Amino acid sequence: MQPTAADSPDVLSRLRALREEIARAARDAGRAPESVTLTCVSKTFPAEDVRPLLEAGERVFGENRVQEAMEKWPALRRDFPDAELRLIGPLQSNKAPEAAAFFDVIETVDRDKIAAALALETRKLGASPRFYVQVNTGAEPQKAGVLPQEADAFVRRCRDDHGLDVRGLMCIPPVGEQASPHFALLGQIAARNGLKELSMGMSGDFALAIQLGATHVRVGSALFGSRPKP
Repeated sequence: MQPTAADSPDVLSRLRALREEIARAARDAGRAPESVTLTCVSKTFPAEDVRPLLEAGERVFGENRVQEAMEKWPALRRDFPDAELRLIGPLQSNKAPEAAAFFDVIETVDRDKIAAALALETRKLGASPRFYVQVNTGAEPQKAGVLPQEADAFVRRCRDDHGLDVRGLMCIPPVGEQASPHFALLGQIAARNGLKELSMGMSGDFALAIQLGATHVRVGSALFGSRPKP
């Protein structure tokens, strides 16, 4: 059984509170609220839970799985053609054709095989998705992402060898660690490489991420409610 976000009024009240928190965090950091984009993480939630947010004006959504997004979003996009869809989960090379065709932004480019596959597919399709490089700031062996010490060279290869339109970086700090050093590290790598966009910060730490330069915060549970445990 799929989870639901309960009643629309609950979702919309959480959205209002979240918008206020994002704006407050931006102002506290000396930034304009509009410099931070909310990515509504709609993974695992059905289309009927997403629709109220679209109707309320939200336009940027994150999905973890290519297949789930391709099943959920066609009807929503017909009604809201300006919605932006971001892939925020790991990508396998055999899904590169679908990902390149379906997503506006792919945030999880982390190895040359994926970069090459995406470059090939975008050329075939004449598509123009934007790309982020995912950095494994905690060097966790079980987690996707290029290692921090390899990030500069990988960004350069993505741009120069593969011809990808790399706009920014993304990270997921290790669970149980202070997030701020990881956010700061991502910002330093981005600055060295002339990248303006930083996708970092989730439901529990987005305010800290905004203080440290996040341009996109990925929020799911604080918006949709808790996902049931499997």
